[in-house]
Amino acid sequence: MSSTTSLPGFRDFYPDELARRAHIFRAWRAVARKYAFVEYDGPPLEPLELYTKKSGDEIVGQLYNFTDKGGREVALRPEMTPTFARMVGARANALRKPVRWFSIPQLFRYERAQRGRLREHFQLNVDIVGEASELADAELLAVAIDIMRELGLTSADVRARVSDRRLLNAILQAVGVAEAQVPAVYAVVDKIARQPREVSAEKLAQAGLAGPLVERVLALATGATFEQVRAEFGTDAGAAEHVARFARYRAHLDALGVGDWVDLDLSIVRGLAYYTGTVFELFDARGELRAICGGGRYDTLLKSLGGTDLPALGFGMGDVVLGELLKDRGLFPDAGEEAVDLHLVAGNGASQVGFPDALRLVTALRRAGFSVAHGLNAERYLSQATRNQVDSARKAGVTAAIAFREDGATEVTSLLGAMKGAPTLVLDTARALAGEDATMQDLRDWLHRQRAAARAATAAGAAPGPTTGSPNG
Repeated sequence: MSSTTSLPGFRDFYPDELARRAHIFRAWRAVARKYAFVEYDGPPLEPLELYTKKSGDEIVGQLYNFTDKGGREVALRPEMTPTFARMVGARANALRKPVRWFSIPQLFRYERAQRGRLREHFQLNVDIVGEASELADAELLAVAIDIMRELGLTSADVRARVSDRRLLNAILQAVGVAEAQVPAVYAVVDKIARQPREVSAEKLAQAGLAGPLVERVLALATGATFEQVRAEFGTDAGAAEHVARFARYRAHLDALGVGDWVDLDLSIVRGLAYYTGTVFELFDARGELRAICGGGRYDTLLKSLGGTDLPALGFGMGDVVLGELLKDRGLFPDAGEEAVDLHLVAGNGASQVGFPDALRLVTALRRAGFSVAHGLNAERYLSQATRNQVDSARKAGVTAAIAFREDGATEVTSLLGAMKGAPTLVLDTARALAGEDATMQDLRDWLHRQRAAARAATAAGAAPGPTTGSPNG
């Protein structure tokens, strides 16, 4: 393997790629905090037993695990829920309920790398502990959907497919599926969208379901609407309470403003056995990608992992599939939106002002909140042709150049578009060096106008033209 490439299934994040990852992270954090979740983290290395206890010894084949120098069997975390459960369990009595936590861990799984699935990824985990109401389930799904909105996606781009294991159990038993047959039926239903109908029918028959019941289960799992479910099972002795609870859940989703994103899909059972109630997955509406996220209620998992008997629910949303979707829809911001604001270049007044004042100007601008670059070489600043310094800044994607003029003023020149007739802003040097609020605000507004004009010109398919409108430029 070449020393210049990353391991299979792992990623290098060059600045452009990291900017895209940061864009996703910003949306995750912004929405989670709007919903009053607080961030936590845990170690990337955990005892191997933490994962085998939850998923069995068969999970070891999917892990990066080893024996450490202390003789302990450990693994890089493949998921965050066991760590979350351990942390909540350690302080369960002291934590204010409900717990509303989120994290953005990097996770590792040894599996075949393919589109939408790598051997490492970052994942938003959002969890609620200590609330059994279906309103908590609705709140959790609203977080996931509002993240889609935050990233510019709509209900035409993404669909939330929801179900409830308690409701599905009751429906299956109402139509004649024996309790002992339910696990086998779940295994078929979980894969029903990924295998031919005749394969699902054959597996249901092998589970002991008679021909008419096979077709009944397939019909329910592949197209039943909630209205149909409520009409048929709303008064069934075993299903009525679950139908009513799901109706309340849907009403909460409507009130939270996300109901139009949501479809009932009884085939969503989330193959992991620890889910106990409402479950959901988000998919791109075109069906071209894997699930964007998934989660649900797991009321018994914390007790099995950490001894804490509290109701809980949560979801995980990875950056890989979400990144693919944003790229497909053209929703990642332009690299220019992450551009450096200003680059100090030598103007005609550079030699008479001197380099110390140039650095003082850079410092004043940075303290006012601007990102500012310079050549990191005092001799080159004074000796290299200004046009060469400007050209270097343009190639780096900087928004504007700033320089001292012979008359003692400071001039800012837009680097967005053609240089001939480029917009300029003239600042009073003394006020700029002092970081005067009004001067800094004038500069801030001017840079905003230049970027807006450049975006508009790009959208119109033209080169950005001169933009004025301030008293100075």
